[in-house]
Amino acid sequence: MTYLLWPETRMENNEDVPTLTPYLVEHSVGRGAIIICPGGSYQRRANHEGEPIAKWLNSLGISAFVLNYRVAPYKHPAPLSDAQRAIRFVRFHSKDWNLDKQKVAILGFSAGGHLAASASTLSSFHAYQPSDEIDQESCQPDFAILCYPVISFLENYHDGSLHNLLGENPTNELRANLSNELNVSTHTPPTFLWHTADDATVPVENSLLYARALSKWNVPYEMHIFPNGRHGLGLAESDVVVGQWKDLCKSWLVRQGF
Repeated sequence: MTYLLWPETRMENNEDVPTLTPYLVEHSVGRGAIIICPGGSYQRRANHEGEPIAKWLNSLGISAFVLNYRVAPYKHPAPLSDAQRAIRFVRFHSKDWNLDKQKVAILGFSAGGHLAASASTLSSFHAYQPSDEIDQESCQPDFAILCYPVISFLENYHDGSLHNLLGENPTNELRANLSNELNVSTHTPPTFLWHTADDATVPVENSLLYARALSKWNVPYEMHIFPNGRHGLGLAESDVVVGQWKDLCKSWLVRQGF
């Protein structure tokens, strides 16, 4: 079953309707859940970074949700609105799904990593006006997993993500506001990051900038930089070295109580 994030929307055009698709683990009682944000330059959502990731998390005994957030032509703050609403939605229905509402994590790839980082650092920014009981829940994720994420729109940025999210000529102020290395604070959740050093699409400096900010604010984090690997590897099942990120992330999740 797929849930509409906003009650007033209609499923006339799937691309325009934000949804949340659950992949629940039946024997999960009082455990955490992870919301997945596929990448795609804020232009599309990459399928291999959605359902396959949810099924991998299920194999670890973790319930997951794939977020179908709005992309171009929608601009900021539409995607962040969808992410904030998704976190609140999972918390609001946590009892129905036997989930611990204090262990709601967000996981994102590439531009989805930017969205996950934005949700992690901009929870005090009201991306939309509250409309119902769901919006009384917190939109701050408890943990974050960022996979080859877009982080900055000021340096080493990804052109496609920048323009799809902020338009062709965004102001320097808007670019800074959505550069997540500048938004880290003591409220930012513990974070797991991974990237490849020779990523030709989203430079590894994005993860390095975020890790430096996490370190500055004493936010717990774990980061892994693999020497080689193209952008967008997802589960990286065909790459023995980069594919290690799954076991490393699994160990990290166990330490976080998942």
